[in-house]
Amino acid sequence: MDIIDLRSDTVTRPSKGMKKAIYNAEVGDDVYGDDPTVNHLEKKISEMLGKDEAVFMTSGTQSNFSSVLAHCNRGDEIIVGESYHICGDEAGGVSVLGGVAMNTISVENDGSVSNNSIENAIKPDDPHHAISKLLCLENTSRGKAIGLERIKESYELAKRSNLSVHLDGARFFNAITELKCAPEDHASLADSISICLSKGLGAPAGSLLLLPKDLAKKARRIRKLAGGSLRQSGILAAAGIYALDNNIDRLKEDHIRAENFKNDLVKFFGDISDKSIVCDTNMVFFTDLSDKFNNIVPFFRKENIFISNWSNDTLRIVFHLDIDEDAMKKTLETFQKFYEPSKRSSD
Repeated sequence: MDIIDLRSDTVTRPSKGMKKAIYNAEVGDDVYGDDPTVNHLEKKISEMLGKDEAVFMTSGTQSNFSSVLAHCNRGDEIIVGESYHICGDEAGGVSVLGGVAMNTISVENDGSVSNNSIENAIKPDDPHHAISKLLCLENTSRGKAIGLERIKESYELAKRSNLSVHLDGARFFNAITELKCAPEDHASLADSISICLSKGLGAPAGSLLLLPKDLAKKARRIRKLAGGSLRQSGILAAAGIYALDNNIDRLKEDHIRAENFKNDLVKFFGDISDKSIVCDTNMVFFTDLSDKFNNIVPFFRKENIFISNWSNDTLRIVFHLDIDEDAMKKTLETFQKFYEPSKRSSD
């Protein structure tokens, strides 16, 4: 039976059109800068976002790592939200391998970091301290699309404080879809941006790092340090080009399905005093404080639906291009099947 995989939008599979683009890709040796498809992808995204240059990276982790080390020297410090991906989900690479300290600050309910937290984190010019060099933002953050005005406040504070700004925009296009803004409007509020091609955009691998011209050469050197570029990587870049051409506008479908799914769950549960159901962009967070929740993942697995715990009592259900109306309907029916006995017994 077909599997419905709702664990993440990283599980997307290349479409027939994307596979055709990969098959027909013109390739060269990207280490020499000779892969025409990689060069086209880098030029395409930099023009789309109004940035000087782009560097094709193997992953978002490599992209963020290369950006931080392009901005910072050993002994410098980044200011980053404590729940942001660079801090908690990339093995501490910027510190372990790059010698860059991470000064973590609290994250607000909307996914942003407050100006007060940023200001309090900036170190004075004192030999006792690491040098505050870079503010790392994130959008989306745990599915939340942070408003441009809030991002702008953080960016302007950083500039007044002589900090550079890096945006972990792994789901950058989900953010601008939700905010209904142009890509360059958001991109103008960061000096460098990392964008993942292999999440909602549906490519099999790859991320893009956009940054000023004076940092691009340094970022390519750091990419080499972090595993290097690939050779005939045009086969992956072709997938990225296809994704940018075909899969941005359709992201709103994922957001609509997530919202509809949340509303259907709310209707089913009615009084949800012990449950919480929240929708942010293409993600639904379902929290259940009862003991029954402990068995939900294996129950769904038996129905060929893959879900995973976001925390001990919360699921993160992620909608993406491989989830259609039929898959959403079956997932809802499985929720009803799992909870209906206890629902009836409590009536």
